[in-house]
Amino acid sequence: MYEERPSPLVPGAIVWRRTGAPGGPVLPDGCMDLLWVGGRLLVAGPDTGPHPAGEVPGGVFAGLRFAPGTAPALLGVPAHELRDRRVELADLWPEPEVRALAERMSAYEDPGAGLERLARSRAGRSAPHDPLASRVAAGLRSGESVAAVAAVVGLGPRQLHRRSLDAFGYGPRTLGRVLRLQRALELARRGLPQAEVAHRAGYADQAHLTREFRALAGTTPGAYAAAYAPDGAAASAGDPAGGSAAAKRETAQPSGSSTAA
Repeated sequence: MYEERPSPLVPGAIVWRRTGAPGGPVLPDGCMDLLWVGGRLLVAGPDTGPHPAGEVPGGVFAGLRFAPGTAPALLGVPAHELRDRRVELADLWPEPEVRALAERMSAYEDPGAGLERLARSRAGRSAPHDPLASRVAAGLRSGESVAAVAAVVGLGPRQLHRRSLDAFGYGPRTLGRVLRLQRALELARRGLPQAEVAHRAGYADQAHLTREFRALAGTTPGAYAAAYAPDGAAASAGDPAGGSAAAKRETAQPSGSSTAA
């Protein structure tokens, strides 16, 4: 079972929880997550491709998914250093501090609430995140070109690339591809025809959609729809695969929700 909710304590963040066997692979979404798994605090960095589920055994996973570009300031490390990685929080923060935090986390009946409070407390002692990150992410999410986003934020291509590496873990072109994939996944979960998915998500054509799906999700749009899309049902906002569990073979998980290493 997977469930999520917006965090009232950490702006833009999502609190999620998964119980039971892991579902499908973790797919890139431009986000970073703080995880609580089996008494351990971990960080899921930004992904550039599908990440296999179930690398860490456990029946309950809790996470706090940060909005794109907001986690590096809180964690104290540039996003590109955690790209495609799952690391112990103690590798980033002093071990005694993390040990104390884990003891506090163990006392929470709802681990997600504990992660929220941990992040809020840390944010009060951290530098603010890059103010350009939200504008860059919003522009690319809406389908604006990298050149258009760079012009709006007043940066040259090299400056934008450097700032994006620190904030998102990769350059703006890759972030744009990841966010476009997320738009396509949303449409595919609704059971829309591939040609319509390609058009509405902003791909040049259906062949372009298929190439990007293979590169970023490790599958084709047709295989993804067969595995995860509901049978004629609209996607459910609370379920990353949309629809009821009976309508799909397994659940595609968001960033960091199934696996850590």
